[in-house]
Amino acid sequence: MVIAIAILIGVLLVAGIGIAVAALLQPDTPTERIRDIFIIFMALESLVIGAALIVLIVQIAALINLLQNEVRPILEATSETVHTLRGTTAFLSENLVQPVVKLNASLAALRRALELFGLLRRK
Repeated sequence: MVIAIAILIGVLLVAGIGIAVAALLQPDTPTERIRDIFIIFMALESLVIGAALIVLIVQIAALINLLQNEVRPILEATSETVHTLRGTTAFLSENLVQPVVKLNASLAALRRALELFGLLRRK
């Protein structure tokens, strides 16, 4: 309903401008009248630009609010998660991966030693 009314107002405004321009293009129109209509159009344009600036300021305020109240906590939570993940990987590296790697290295060395002494055949 609101969109239909806005479209209707827009169409009426464009039609009014068209009729005014057609009337001003008549050869017997005085220059003062054209000047006055032009000044009125400039005033209306200033009002439209002012309204657009107000809407822009409101949108920027909403964006700043969004960034401060929603994006910042998400970034802080993400940073905390990455810190926790870094600690978890360090813990797993120290307590799980390093002992397994050392065990595999020791077993490989033992296997090679047994192969050199002839107690174990090579595959």
